[in-house]
Amino acid sequence: MGGDDGGAGRIPRLRLDELLDELQSRIDEARGSRDRLNGLLEAVLSVGRELDLPQVLHGIVEAAVVLVDAGYGALGVIGDGQRLDRFLTVGVDGAARTRIGDPPCGHGLLGELIRHPEPLRLAELSAHPSSSGLPPHHPPMSSFLGVPIRVRDEVFGNLYMTEKRGAAEFDAEDEAVLSTLAVAAGIAIDNARLFETVRLRERWLTASADFTSALLSGASEIQVLEMMTDRARRITSTELGVVYLAGRDGELREALALGEGSEAHQGAAPLAAGALAAAALAEGGLVTSPDVAGDERVTSGAARWRGFGPAVAVPVGQKGRVRGVLMLARRSGRPPFTDAETAPLSGFAGQAALALELEDRRRDAEQMALLADRDRIARDLHDLAIQRLFATGMTLQSARRFVEHPEATERLVRAIDDLDDTIKIIRSTVFGLRERETSASAPGLRVRTVRALEEAARTLGFAPGLRMEGLIDTDVPRPIAEEVVAVLGEALSNVARHAEASKAEVSLAVRAGALTVAVADDGVGIDESAGGRRSGLRNLAERAERLGGTMTVTTRRTTKRTTGGGTRLEWRVPLTAPAAHG
Repeated sequence: MGGDDGGAGRIPRLRLDELLDELQSRIDEARGSRDRLNGLLEAVLSVGRELDLPQVLHGIVEAAVVLVDAGYGALGVIGDGQRLDRFLTVGVDGAARTRIGDPPCGHGLLGELIRHPEPLRLAELSAHPSSSGLPPHHPPMSSFLGVPIRVRDEVFGNLYMTEKRGAAEFDAEDEAVLSTLAVAAGIAIDNARLFETVRLRERWLTASADFTSALLSGASEIQVLEMMTDRARRITSTELGVVYLAGRDGELREALALGEGSEAHQGAAPLAAGALAAAALAEGGLVTSPDVAGDERVTSGAARWRGFGPAVAVPVGQKGRVRGVLMLARRSGRPPFTDAETAPLSGFAGQAALALELEDRRRDAEQMALLADRDRIARDLHDLAIQRLFATGMTLQSARRFVEHPEATERLVRAIDDLDDTIKIIRSTVFGLRERETSASAPGLRVRTVRALEEAARTLGFAPGLRMEGLIDTDVPRPIAEEVVAVLGEALSNVARHAEASKAEVSLAVRAGALTVAVADDGVGIDESAGGRRSGLRNLAERAERLGGTMTVTTRRTTKRTTGGGTRLEWRVPLTAPAAHG
């Protein structure tokens, strides 16, 4: 019996051990649930602390991987066309991402959650009908858990977890934890978006205030355009900004390009209809493209956009008074422009158009004041200076007969001739001052030279200096004047395209029966190996030779303007050349 009693005592002890083990298991499970709950709470708090959207997204993926013990995690952001615009990963290093290649765009199993935004849990992801397999060099993955992230009523993206650690698959508790985190993530993303919108709006308002300040300080058109482009590039984080100005016939011509790849747009021909900027002008509103280099609307000048992807073009001005088009482009592979980024762009471009309009009005007022001042100067020269010089000449002529010394007589004759020449110069100056751009007759060479320099200033980015000497409007025949205008256009175009100059000086001088045109800059000088550029200079030399003149070019080739480089072109023709008279 004693043995029987001992056997009976062991059975309760075994049951007690089992109960204790079960109790310990329940305690461990409760502790694990408590730890996971604490981890979930900490994760919710951590993603809610950040306001920078990229940081928020990265924090969500990292927290999700830890909470459900996943080997790999990713967050896909859904963009236009139900495709993934961004794909953030955790657990795959940079080298592995490079070997894998381009990130997924939303096909296969990842697209299943885009099409059906509900939690999806799989023990073997390759067994799902929508699975398209893993790309080469991708880490092996079997278990899968995906949940959507909603921001208010919008599905923002999806969380993807793979490779459950320590288990064959993710369980219902993992799904519940990840779904809870997704709700908190939606709130954090919404807050980050609102903060980003407010910050963008503040930056646009600051830029508009800077426009007002620039206007009050008397900024020129090119300065306003440069400020507009630079600020728009900085605010929207784009690599390239281009401004096109609309001509009187409606065609668009590049006026300014800033940023990476801007050299491809320097000196470009007028835009044809097949361009994104032309589409914005035709539609009279903002136009975007996810890939400007491959956009089917861009049939003209597409090579200039090679390497660029997302782009936006917006008219500068209002309907009926469009001054041009501002275009911004990001490098290929970068995210497209969001509504928050582009919404203020039209108003910003309209502010720039207002600045340009005010600058035009101010310039017109200054021009009217200048013309009135010219009238006064011309009147004073004619009524006072010329009359006094003429009277002095008459007095000297009458005094000649009283002078008997031959040398004194010769000096009197030279003085009288000098007075005659001075009177001619003043009369030519008066003629030039009184000539109006609105005159029915063709403008003289002085006015056409000023116009050529004003036109060149848009391409150069600065206004060239100008000096004119002698009887330019009266002594230079019209055929030679036509050649001079062409020479100035070609020479200043060369400076804009090749010289990298910050300053240029132009001079026209009529002396001793010859006209000399000189164009000098402080750029890098001429590269003798640049055949195309030399052919342009040959054209200028041939123009001079046809008129019986010459052209000389002196240059100092450097790599930087500050080292004392520069080029001086001198084009000289006689005013009695046969071509000048027929």
